Amino acid sequence: MTPPLLDRADLGARLHKALAEFLARQRDLLAGIDRATLAPVSDAVEALVLRGGKRLRPAFAYWAYRGAGGEDSEAIVAAAASLEFVQASALIHDDVMDASDTRRGEPAIHRRFEVLHDGSGWLGDGAGFGVAAAILLGDLCLAWSDELLHSAGVDGAALVRARPVFDAMRTEVIVGQYLDVQTQASGDTSTERASLIARYKSAKYTVERPLLFGAALADAAPELTRAYSAYGLPLGEAFQLRDDVLGVFGDPVVTGKPAGDDLREGKRTYLVAAALERASAAGHALVSDHLGDPKLDEVGVAALRDVIVSSGALARTEARIATLTSTALAALDAVPVEPEAREVLAGLADAATSRTV
Repeated sequence: MTPPLLDRADLGARLHKALAEFLARQRDLLAGIDRATLAPVSDAVEALVLRGGKRLRPAFAYWAYRGAGGEDSEAIVAAAASLEFVQASALIHDDVMDASDTRRGEPAIHRRFEVLHDGSGWLGDGAGFGVAAAILLGDLCLAWSDELLHSAGVDGAALVRARPVFDAMRTEVIVGQYLDVQTQASGDTSTERASLIARYKSAKYTVERPLLFGAALADAAPELTRAYSAYGLPLGEAFQLRDDVLGVFGDPVVTGKPAGDDLREGKRTYLVAAALERASAAGHALVSDHLGDPKLDEVGVAALRDVIVSSGALARTEARIATLTSTALAALDAVPVEPEAREVLAGLADAATSRTV
């Protein structure tokens, strides 16, 4: 669900237009190589990028830019839209690593191409083909994030300033994904580790880096850049904690993913770590024995949820979300930005942390 605040400056429609026009050009490019074979690639990326998503990352970038005194332009909107391809890449690869079946209520990319393989009667293993295709499409989206940024039409000096932020953001999200995978493998269940993963897997590239990206495009003063970080880091962590809660307690009809998927995937989130710290011996054993079981059924999910609630982990996580959000908003109060940008950034904080999807 797109935050209503994207209606400000017609941002939602303008981002969609920039993405649609870029993808139309890329479709033509792929068609020139092999129209029939590559049409499913264009279809899949367009379905993921154009038919869903909250557009939070480009919204944070755009309003940070405006808050730093930057003048509105379609070039800036297109540059902000490039962040959606970083997000698409992360989602595609994340679904492969988690063996997720769905994304936003539709088949995940690897499942989509598995169905294409099997329905076409091709040789080899359909599941393996789907995974290979998804890895390549994730890489393609990452490449296209570069291409859209550099073809957006922003001033060359602005691009030079913003490029290091863009590069750091992409490095951090990939490293964060690795930390997540490695932690699942090692079985580390500390809240400290969970917070580190939340910071690098989501917090930085969802909020802080988009803010700093917009600030760099506007040539913001160092004190404003620091203030954006003070607002963005705690808000980004709160965003990830909300995501963790939804991964266990969210409504599948709203989230587009099966309930309890994070438990089946063995995610060592702050929510799970908090439960393991304070659960009874029986509750600790239950979570330890069943976390990461891909065959965990609805009854098993409900049992683990009960432990999370009874241990106080859900309440503790909700309290942390509230504290982090308050910290972020207090930092925003000290940010020297123009009133409209401040109002929208405050609204985006609410959209990021109070969401149901």
